[in-house]
Amino acid sequence: MKLFITGIGTDVGKTIASAIITEALEADYWKPIQAGDLTNSDSHKIRVFLSNPKTKIFDNAYALQTPASPHLAAELDRVAIKLKQIKEPITKNHLVVEGAGGIFVPLNDTDCVIDLIQPDYKVVVVSRHYLGSINHTLLTIEALQNRKLAIAGIVFNGDENPSSEAIILKKTGLKMLGRIENEPYFDSNVIRYYAEKFKKALQELE
Repeated sequence: MKLFITGIGTDVGKTIASAIITEALEADYWKPIQAGDLTNSDSHKIRVFLSNPKTKIFDNAYALQTPASPHLAAELDRVAIKLKQIKEPITKNHLVVEGAGGIFVPLNDTDCVIDLIQPDYKVVVVSRHYLGSINHTLLTIEALQNRKLAIAGIVFNGDENPSSEAIILKKTGLKMLGRIENEPYFDSNVIRYYAEKFKKALQELE
């Protein structure tokens, strides 16, 4: 099983969700494009968060210096992001693929993050509640559906908002895979706790 983790925007909790899902499935992890913070990248964070012995973390296809949209970070690094150069790692294990920002974050003049999502991927949408988040969540899901991409379900991150969650789930007909509370910190123990909570819903996707 290959799961692509995307968010309704930036800083909604994709990496934490990716860590939980990776730990729950003892999956391999791959972030195709990392922009900025290369000494403490999302791959580094995932490595610290995990406690299972099985996960392999694959190298980024592109590791860019500037914390910015990939198209700009690549331009500043004087490289061009080319989809054909982004080769999915070969593994017999489950694979968790983490996107960058939202699905229409540009990679170059023609391609966006959504173009990284392959037909055999199932997409996990991470949503965080804020004013406008219902709209951003529904737009993200509609765009994925318009591309006929399979959506595994939604992860809600942050304090519970029953009204927002109910209308999103009703309008989309999607399954909630789990909720991540506003924790004071995340470490391997907290990630493992959530992995156990998410495990049943994730295993049902297989």
